[in-house]
Amino acid sequence: MRAARLIKMVLLLQSRPSMTAAELARELEVSERTVARDVLALSEAGVPVYADRGRAGGYRLIGGYRTRLTGLGRSEAEALFLSGVPSALREMGLADAASAARLKVSAALLPELRDAATGAAQRFHLDAPNWYQEPETPALLPAIADAVWDDRRITARYVRKGTEVERELEPYGLVLKAGVWYLAARTRGGDYRVYRVDRFASVGFGGADARTEARSGADESSGADDSSQAGGTGRTGPSGGCFLRDESFDLPAFWAERATQFTRSLLREEVVLRLSKRGVLQLPYVTERMAAREAIEAAQAAGGPDAHGRLTVTLAVESAEVAYAQLLALGPEGEILAPSGLRERFAAAARRTAALYT
Repeated sequence: MRAARLIKMVLLLQSRPSMTAAELARELEVSERTVARDVLALSEAGVPVYADRGRAGGYRLIGGYRTRLTGLGRSEAEALFLSGVPSALREMGLADAASAARLKVSAALLPELRDAATGAAQRFHLDAPNWYQEPETPALLPAIADAVWDDRRITARYVRKGTEVERELEPYGLVLKAGVWYLAARTRGGDYRVYRVDRFASVGFGGADARTEARSGADESSGADDSSQAGGTGRTGPSGGCFLRDESFDLPAFWAERATQFTRSLLREEVVLRLSKRGVLQLPYVTERMAAREAIEAAQAAGGPDAHGRLTVTLAVESAEVAYAQLLALGPEGEILAPSGLRERFAAAARRTAALYT
């Protein structure tokens, strides 16, 4: 909207000594001709915008003009607390709110402090996804983020083991882990559970009489209108279908506990191995770190290394197949003692490797 663009232009000019038409056009994502028209509109409205002619010219505010439009709105203040994670802001549909918040903060600062935001951005950056993974934003993330902000109950279709199931959820929080988004939500039974956001097929809002729905994947085109109503670019605040949030819920603590439980649930088998001193140091880097640390600590407490400096540990692993792939990286620094089948596989691999060098 033009009104929002004019406000943003005033804030930009207030936060800097001057800006060229090209700079303003780039920031506002409009043409330089539109910038000229907007400057004229501001001047007619009494905002003292002065145009400097020439190659080094540009636009600036004169007379110490200060706007009073620096109060943060709710969505802007919320976005500001997440502004250290720009990719997360974009994916949740909050990039514009964060940009407006930063401008307002910059406009409110003393002139000598206005480079603080740029200085911080040039010194600290968070890149959340894992290496060698191209992050994909779940289509329903902005809609779910809206429900989280507004404490709105959702009715969702969730893909579980290849089958869609319907769940009525109270969305409590979103977590970004290694480039993957997860929703922490309370079920109708009162349990708190974790759901992968990219596995939601559709999300409905409101009661039976006032229901909007957002869809994902193959249904996206047929549900485009509903998705725009429920998406993250036009929040309208709490409405029907809201739930009473449990104020004792602690999202970071909940996530840490569930992440630990999930890791432990995968480690269903055990491997006994004898490690050299170097192998003890390498083990946390080739297998699950928590399991490696616990195995080493238990072995140290049980008697420590033998006379040759080797430590025998009992390591929790996901499966013998996974352990084979991971523990091969130890090479001669680790010896598999049990189970016998896995030991035989390692012995065969050692013979094949030795044959390559003879």
